[in-house]
Amino acid sequence: MKKKKSLLMHIIFLVFASLCFNISAQPYPSKPIKILVGFSPGGVPDIAARVIAQKLTEKWGQPVIVENKLGAGSNIAAQALSTSAADGYTLLSISSAHAIAPSIYSKLPFDSQKDFSGVSLTSTGPAFVIVPAQLGVNTMGEFLALARSKPGQLNFASAGTGSGSHFAIELLKSKANIDLVHVPFKGIPEALTDTIAGRTHIFISPYATAVQLVKDGKAKAIAVTSVSRVADFPDLPTVSESGVPGYKWIFWYAILAPAKTPKPILEKLHHEIASILNITEVKNKFQPLGIDPVSNTPDEMDRLITEEIANFKKLAIAAQIKPE
Repeated sequence: MKKKKSLLMHIIFLVFASLCFNISAQPYPSKPIKILVGFSPGGVPDIAARVIAQKLTEKWGQPVIVENKLGAGSNIAAQALSTSAADGYTLLSISSAHAIAPSIYSKLPFDSQKDFSGVSLTSTGPAFVIVPAQLGVNTMGEFLALARSKPGQLNFASAGTGSGSHFAIELLKSKANIDLVHVPFKGIPEALTDTIAGRTHIFISPYATAVQLVKDGKAKAIAVTSVSRVADFPDLPTVSESGVPGYKWIFWYAILAPAKTPKPILEKLHHEIASILNITEVKNKFQPLGIDPVSNTPDEMDRLITEEIANFKKLAIAAQIKPE
């Protein structure tokens, strides 16, 4: 009787072990994937996530769901990813604000480098330098001359202290040796609206936010922040060629996974995302936003975040931006 019981228990153990092995050996993905977005619907991180999610769903036959998890400048979504299982089933669509966070928050509920693994860039995009028509300047050179003639009398708008638009102007101030007063707003739309109205004197706006206003003549752009001119505005010079040599400001967007996600899963995700970004239909969806679909490897993404965190920390110290 004891032998039969022992044999039965052994058989049960083998069946259980076999089931566990088969489950663990299932190819990725074998269940739905979730992409968290720490920004409102309609922004580049959200649009990029939804385009990629749709194509991954079609390719893999598993639902890829986008979940907008707002709050604390996308830090709530980042925290959620940092505590998720490192199995490739929870991802995060970020902007370059992810690399800014360590410079403006004294205490984050996660480590911006150690708690995440890079998957791939999704896109990069320039920004417009916007000034009010009432200011009476038509070029970057004219604005710089005016600012130098009135140190501390002109102001600049930003989407909030420590935002990308804040750092973009601080970099301009440093390289151009001008003194401007910071006026932070709740977000990009508010900063852009007040600059157009003339209540602030300059704003560096993400391309996607201002492009239609610039095309319609409702917002006055005097330069772009990219290395080279933008195809849709060939007559609009870069900041670098307008009296601030070496100036460059690019907004970038990417996908992250939790730290310790198995490398084969990261590589598979990267390969598929890179393929998606090369599809003409996807490029056409990104083009109106003024962003270029761009991918890089997981290792390259990790290095980019490390380098950007270091750059933003230096800029924050120079601009005396103190962590909250």
